Amino acid sequence: MEVCWQIQRPASLRPGFQEKGRVKINTFSVGFFPRSISSIASLESQYKSNGFLHQITASADFSRKKQGRMAASGPKSSGPRGFGRRTTVGSAQKRTQKKNGEKDSNATSTATNEVSGISKLPAAKVDVQKQSSVVLDERNVLDRSDIEDGSDRLDKKTTDDDDLLEQKLKLERENLRRKEIETLAAENLARGDRMFVYPVIVKPDEDIEVFLNRNLSTLNNEPDVLIMGAFNEWRWKSFTRRLEKTWIHEDWLSCLLHIPKEAYKMDFVFFNGQSVYDNNDSKDFCVEIKGGMDKVDFENFLLEEKLREQEKLAKEEAERERQKEEKRRIEAQKAAIEADRAQAKAETQKRRELLQPAIKKAVVSAENVWYIEPSDFKAEDTVKLYYNKTSGPLANSKELWLHGGFNNWVDGLSIVVKLVDAELKDVDPKSGNDDPKSGNWWFAEVVVPGGALVIDWVFADGPPKGAVMYDNNSYQDFHALVPRKIPEELYWLEEEDMIFKKLQEEKRLKEEVTRAKMEKTARLKAKTKERTLKKFLLSQKDVVYTEPLEIQAGNPVTVFYNPANTVLNGKPEVWFRGSFNRWTHRLGPLPPQKMEAADDGSSHVKTTAKVPLDAYMMDFVFSEKEDGGIFDNKNGLDYHLPVVGGFSKEPPLHIVHIAVEMAPIAKVGGLGDVVTSLSRAVQELNHNVDIIFPKYDCLKHNFVKDLQFNRSYHWGGTEIKVWHGKVEGLSVYFLDPQNGLFQRGCIYGCADDAGRFGFFCHAALEFLLQGGFHPDILHCHDWSSAPVSWLFKDHYTHYGLIKTRIVFTIHNLEFGANAIGKAMTFADKATTVSPTYAKEVAGNSVISPHLYKFHGIINGIDPDIWDPYNDNFIPVPYTSENVVEGKRAAKEELQNRLGLKSADFPVVGIITRLTHQKGIHLIKHAIWRTLERNGQVVLLGSAPDPRIQNEFVNLANQLHSSHGDRARLVLTYDEPLSHLIYAGADFILVPSIFEPCGLTQLIAMRYGAVPVVRKTGGLFDTVFDVDHDKERAQAQVLEPNGFSFDGADAPGVDYALNRAISAWYDGREWFNSLCKTVMEQDWSWNRPALEYLELYHSARK
Repeated sequence: MEVCWQIQRPASLRPGFQEKGRVKINTFSVGFFPRSISSIASLESQYKSNGFLHQITASADFSRKKQGRMAASGPKSSGPRGFGRRTTVGSAQKRTQKKNGEKDSNATSTATNEVSGISKLPAAKVDVQKQSSVVLDERNVLDRSDIEDGSDRLDKKTTDDDDLLEQKLKLERENLRRKEIETLAAENLARGDRMFVYPVIVKPDEDIEVFLNRNLSTLNNEPDVLIMGAFNEWRWKSFTRRLEKTWIHEDWLSCLLHIPKEAYKMDFVFFNGQSVYDNNDSKDFCVEIKGGMDKVDFENFLLEEKLREQEKLAKEEAERERQKEEKRRIEAQKAAIEADRAQAKAETQKRRELLQPAIKKAVVSAENVWYIEPSDFKAEDTVKLYYNKTSGPLANSKELWLHGGFNNWVDGLSIVVKLVDAELKDVDPKSGNDDPKSGNWWFAEVVVPGGALVIDWVFADGPPKGAVMYDNNSYQDFHALVPRKIPEELYWLEEEDMIFKKLQEEKRLKEEVTRAKMEKTARLKAKTKERTLKKFLLSQKDVVYTEPLEIQAGNPVTVFYNPANTVLNGKPEVWFRGSFNRWTHRLGPLPPQKMEAADDGSSHVKTTAKVPLDAYMMDFVFSEKEDGGIFDNKNGLDYHLPVVGGFSKEPPLHIVHIAVEMAPIAKVGGLGDVVTSLSRAVQELNHNVDIIFPKYDCLKHNFVKDLQFNRSYHWGGTEIKVWHGKVEGLSVYFLDPQNGLFQRGCIYGCADDAGRFGFFCHAALEFLLQGGFHPDILHCHDWSSAPVSWLFKDHYTHYGLIKTRIVFTIHNLEFGANAIGKAMTFADKATTVSPTYAKEVAGNSVISPHLYKFHGIINGIDPDIWDPYNDNFIPVPYTSENVVEGKRAAKEELQNRLGLKSADFPVVGIITRLTHQKGIHLIKHAIWRTLERNGQVVLLGSAPDPRIQNEFVNLANQLHSSHGDRARLVLTYDEPLSHLIYAGADFILVPSIFEPCGLTQLIAMRYGAVPVVRKTGGLFDTVFDVDHDKERAQAQVLEPNGFSFDGADAPGVDYALNRAISAWYDGREWFNSLCKTVMEQDWSWNRPALEYLELYHSARK
């Protein structure tokens, strides 16, 4: 236990006060009354002369200013405050310096009889004021000149007297200081204490003197004595100073130190500069510092300093990254420019080659067919092009048009002009007379295009898109040379430069569009995340919430709790027990706080806590008593709320998923989507995620980036090669056992599937062990990777994977119940894919014994994969802001693609696997019901059961025959078409008999399609009926978003579908607003990822 050196006031030190005449000075009595007090009082008489009355006022209150005055008596220097060397009058110091042969600029000595050294102390301010009235002697009235002359003399005398008074005051203060120090030295010596400080009450940002009696110290035979110390448990501003001999008898040494404003304690020892120490019997010396920071304040100060340093480093790192990015951008820009120049050169050469045949064919005229006047022309001249109508197939046309271009039609059709009759007469060459039958000449005025080497054209009987008959020179077109053209080489240089500039501009515009789209996407994602977090916090308001809702590091927060909705309902007291950073904060848990009633008259109680600057999470539970009793700890998870604005970040977890499906490389059902999307969402929260996966021979390798051989190891009697790659930005290790277990051309469907996947699970654990991995969480899924849970506990818990915990997720209890039951036994935590499905299966014999660790967490969708704003499979990108326009364009595209009637019908989409679980009898009924209500219906899906597939093939043939303009069944898997259906449909029907979670309704809402669902599993948790679920939606801080029904029969489907279609017909404006509402709801992994992280942390407790 640390013991501080006790600093005591001298017993005889007591305040004294004296007032005499017009001088007022507060001082201290130290056993006798100093002579100087009466001396100072007598100074009044010296300030009466020449008829003027002078007032002397000492503005400093000595009793209050004593410590400040006496703390620092050395002169100011360029060194740190309080550590400057004093100049001592006398020869003792010089002799010491000569003896030691050194000059320590930081050493401090105490003044003995100096005056200049005292100037460092706060001096008493003496104000000499002239009174406004002049006291005149009745017997001696001075004339004006005498008064002015006397006034000059008085001014000089007053200045001299002020200086003298100031010096005397300084001397008196120094004498008082010395007497107090001598008294303290005597009293400490009498008690056997070898150290004291002056002033005895140490305050921050002030100077103190430290005194040591060498005779009482272990350093009594040492010629040199130094002090070495620091502040606040040796954590702040260390120092080393030499002690000098003082005027006090009994060999007292001292030095001057400055106390930093951040200090609450000074820790120090004395030593001889080498190896001999006086460290207060190994307890060190310490002095408490009053009136400043306490320990917590100092910790926060350090955190603020660290935060500033981190911000500085982050800013520097950001600047380095900016410079690197700028360098990369410049290099990429240079490469792009070179590529564009190369492309422009290649394009120019191609054009040049194409133009050569036209140049060879070009002439200046064609006898009796066409000619140009003037014949000598250049680019941008206006010329007349004459055409003999009777020379070709247009002889009987009522109109003549010229359709032209230049340089072998390089810019396409760029000249369109109508010809007029030239009314020219031909001359018979034999007779010389006019021959009206030899030709019928028409002409058009044409502006020769700039840069033209050759003019290209045909004649027609009408304008473009209106012409029927053409004269195209027997399919050769007409070509005329430009006589005064620019030099060909110069033309091609200009052409190449023009093409280059065009490429650059096209690229710039494309980059601007892409950048704007990316920025908007990022803003939308950030806004959605922020809105989701707020709703997540508000969704708990019936039990707990805070003010402010967003907890800020470094600020107080008030926690509100409603015991009426918890196990503490009816308890007379509620106690708050909390901490930070998942109960690991350096300051430990907060003391229990009794909560008081909230001010709003509700059943909530409240308490307030200060949030440390280094907090990233606030943790708490509630109890009925100060010492415990019944607890509300959120079913073992505890309450955790994120803290923003702190500089500490949550340490990342390392999560490893062991799974046999992963989208998009090997996906059969929703399991593959969850593995990929959940992993990405957790990784985006700055945690480390790896996936261990079988290297099937049917993998879609085009979705794997940077696939490289990693290592190989032997286990299970075979070599296992390990490959590593990136899938959707995730780190994936592919295990390739050389025994051929995964070279079957399929994922499932082999007779030995259980053995194949059991081998894979054991091989995955062996890979982690041999590879030196130490994950925090192993997450396994469904029956296929369930063996991980018991193999880990049986074989690996005590062999290097001690800290790892197992989380097991049930995606569908219909498959592999035995394996699932065994996994439930060995897993640390277990989940399924929705809260309602968790309740529905709670009575199952493989689940019921483990309800204490079983949780339902709704699945999410990947908003980057399913994003109508960045979807290449739909005609118009859209957000909730233009959902009506976007869906209208998608509906038109869907109708055109599937051959449906292009009209304003309500479209019902069905995207599903055709199995009994998905309610195929309800799907059939809904198709006919939609057609009866004058709607259109589109189904996309296939059946693994051939009998069911044939049923739907027959239904498709029947519907396409009878309702071909309003029904289309596509009985296969078509990813692009699924996107178009989600975007173009008004409703998406999901009538499942049971549905653990369901992603179809979530994707539908992402695209603004209104879900129509049966109330089961995850469908119930995510779809809130517009007529019946307003309160249930409000509890989740949501708005109603669809139509639902209970029964698994035709009347149930009709009840929901009829209301949906009627709403479309009868209230289009309301329906459009509903589409906007469902689009703005966040059904991504933003919220589920937070819940999974809470579960991961709970598993590690």
